[in-house]
Amino acid sequence: MFRIAALLVFTLGLAIAAHPQPGPELAPPLPEAPPPGGFMSADRLGAIVLSVDPEAEDRGNGYIFKLSDRDMMIVHDEAADRMRIVTPIGPATNLPDELLERMLQANYDAVLDARYAIANGLVWAAYIHPLSTLDEDELLSGMAQTAIAAETFGSTFTSGVVVFGGGDSQNLHEDLVRQLEELSGEDDDRGI
Repeated sequence: MFRIAALLVFTLGLAIAAHPQPGPELAPPLPEAPPPGGFMSADRLGAIVLSVDPEAEDRGNGYIFKLSDRDMMIVHDEAADRMRIVTPIGPATNLPDELLERMLQANYDAVLDARYAIANGLVWAAYIHPLSTLDEDELLSGMAQTAIAAETFGSTFTSGVVVFGGGDSQNLHEDLVRQLEELSGEDDDRGI
């Protein structure tokens, strides 16, 4: 039944895309004046990456750089108005189902703007954003979230920012803290 419903939704989506109805625009056009952070370009993105790591390697459509001793890569495409920051975590072969499930749970509520992904036989942490509307603060936050998501893979599965409510991660994080407290023999007399 689920397959039939999914196929129906997919087919309906194709029909709507093939025959758009007149009406209001779905997305507003970019403003004529740049937003406070300005429009991002490949050149501006490169300057920011080089300010983070002066030894970053320019690859034409992106950079390989280091952030806290972690190898990172940023790729951009101005024509497609996309950019992504990625860092490899490790091999994707033989990942237990529990780990795959935990990755998906974290994608929902704990890694926020970063994501866990699998490509080319590897697990990655990734941050993906339209290039033109990206500002410097978002870019720097995306770099940090991607690096932290990679570093916490297998433990807290977080991007270092708050946990979005309604998912499973908050309870799992609290369980982990309790387990660590029990292992350390710490009494919970903090009044919490």
